[in-house]
Amino acid sequence: MKIMAFNGSPRKKWNTATLLEKALEGAAQAGAETELVHLYGLEFSGCLSCFSCKKIDGPSYGRCALKDQLRPVLEKANLADGLILGTPVYFGAETGRMRQFMERLLFPNLRYAADDRSLFPRKIKTGLIYTMNVKEEAIPNFGWDRVFANTQRVLDLIFGSAELLLCTDTMQFKDYTLYDAPMFDQEQKKRRYDEVFPKDCRRAFELGRRVAGR
Repeated sequence: MKIMAFNGSPRKKWNTATLLEKALEGAAQAGAETELVHLYGLEFSGCLSCFSCKKIDGPSYGRCALKDQLRPVLEKANLADGLILGTPVYFGAETGRMRQFMERLLFPNLRYAADDRSLFPRKIKTGLIYTMNVKEEAIPNFGWDRVFANTQRVLDLIFGSAELLLCTDTMQFKDYTLYDAPMFDQEQKKRRYDEVFPKDCRRAFELGRRVAGR
């Protein structure tokens, strides 16, 4: 069994990456082979609307035709037994890099039909991890819950199962005194990070176990 995780954050050693690593630890404990891909380390574009993936009997039917550094990653993702996507929330949605990745991963597997919408050849479990600076109770006020639910719904449509994990009120900087961010209480942020983030890591670990099938 192979479980792949994709980091949509430009930071390789912070909140999102840490949660993905914990999720893969859980998957590994369940017996899976794991791989973490840092999307900002690859050169690729989003969908170019060429529709080669939709052309009947075409050489790229059901898969992205673009040839760049993402292509071999997508080939492996299409063979994986579980996928976990992690991203910070930038301006109410996934990062631009994660959106580009999702376009390339999801659109070729989406079939334009009234039923039987997915071209993905089997049912697998997926996980979707969001990290964000805002408090959990503020999410509906911004309408972000609808954004998260929509992405979860698309993953569920294509792959058959999608689980959502939200990590809120995160600590963005190690030292808030170095940045122009007076609206935040550094002591409160540090306290929450010490108390709550380990619990978020445990939730990510358990998510990884479930994606791996246990």
